[in-house]
Amino acid sequence: MKWFHPPALAAAACLLLISGCAGNGSSAPSGSASNPASPAAVATTAPAITESPAASAQQTPSQPSATPSPGNHPAEADTSISKILAEMTLEEKIGQMLLVGIDGTTLDTAAAKMITEDKVGGIILYSDNVGNLKQLVSLTNALKQSNRGNPAPLFMSVDQEGGKVSRLPDAYAVFPSNAAVGTGNSAEAAGKMGGLLARAVKSSGFNMNFAPVLDINSNPDNPVIGARSFGSSAELAIKLGVAEMKGLEREGAIPVVKHYPGHGDTSVDSHLELPVVNKTAAQLAKLEWLPFQAAIREQADAVMVAHILYPALDPDKPASLSKVIIGQQLRGEHGFKGVVITDDLTMGAIVKNYSLTAAAVDTVLAGSDILLIAHEYKNEKAVRGALITAVKDGTISESRIDDSVTRILTLKAKYKLTDQPVAVPDLSGLNADIKAWRKPFQK
Repeated sequence: MKWFHPPALAAAACLLLISGCAGNGSSAPSGSASNPASPAAVATTAPAITESPAASAQQTPSQPSATPSPGNHPAEADTSISKILAEMTLEEKIGQMLLVGIDGTTLDTAAAKMITEDKVGGIILYSDNVGNLKQLVSLTNALKQSNRGNPAPLFMSVDQEGGKVSRLPDAYAVFPSNAAVGTGNSAEAAGKMGGLLARAVKSSGFNMNFAPVLDINSNPDNPVIGARSFGSSAELAIKLGVAEMKGLEREGAIPVVKHYPGHGDTSVDSHLELPVVNKTAAQLAKLEWLPFQAAIREQADAVMVAHILYPALDPDKPASLSKVIIGQQLRGEHGFKGVVITDDLTMGAIVKNYSLTAAAVDTVLAGSDILLIAHEYKNEKAVRGALITAVKDGTISESRIDDSVTRILTLKAKYKLTDQPVAVPDLSGLNADIKAWRKPFQK
């Protein structure tokens, strides 16, 4: 079973969901200047996407009109997502729900085997995977090449926030922190930031960025958020965070807003330990939830859920594993219909307090769609095996898996993802634009 031609599948995604393309978001094509295919050639060969009048009427003003990129998966007669899903094996469906890290700066045998055999849905790269620009492009292209013949293109993801959380090579002009951008209190500047971030990550072969940070920096002792936040008020996080999200969307990179329900008031780094926040739902509703609710109203595509224990909401499980927080609050009360992604399940907050395999099953039961497993191939194997077993023994229904995979495939179709390689980009124009944009935020 192979991925259908992206424009045709995107049309199927629009028809699949009553509220318009991708359900809770308007279409955001991912045309990239670094794609070696000619835009003119694309325009003459790609069929137009036709939507129903109802769907078109509900599109947001920020909808982009980028030219679709060609796919490397051949067209087939039936272009519906339901058809793709029906022809996928259980193992292939589970694979789509896994977004994993790899070792090293080149494609090793273990990573290639994981992609070709386990058919994982996405890859995340960190600083340890990134050398120079040519190496990074070679790596992203090799990862995509390994995915040929699999059910759908890869999510190629990265944490490129700006400031201290920057993964791209030194060839790229530096992005200031969110806190620096926050001093300008300008939605226009934050929107430009999002667009520039999208251009940067796409030029290296990525299609998903774990940004913007919507956490409010309300605790000065917080060891993990700080300058990653736009500021200490909900108003600033909403104004700038939503603008950045829309900027990423406009340039065709999938934004993942984080870290729901809010990581700004923790005094422990969840990479190391499990933070505990003793706030009630009523208290969260007055501060932490506000930026996420705003992003959801603005058709957020994906939300990352944090590893934080809120005893007043769920005394047993952190947000990332909680039916109360994901199922009842995020999906229920807040009405989020997009893709839910966990923070890295190999972080200390989880592995020091819970079984990794049990956590994987719990988060799917809670409503998560994608499980981030950033470290060690054995962990990917363990999680994959646990989910397959859980479906086969009835702990998780296959229809629950189908719900997640439908959302995942719909998001991939919305952004017209392909496994097409990218050329090593000329960064002179992009870097000039970044430098001009960042001048007001430099000390």
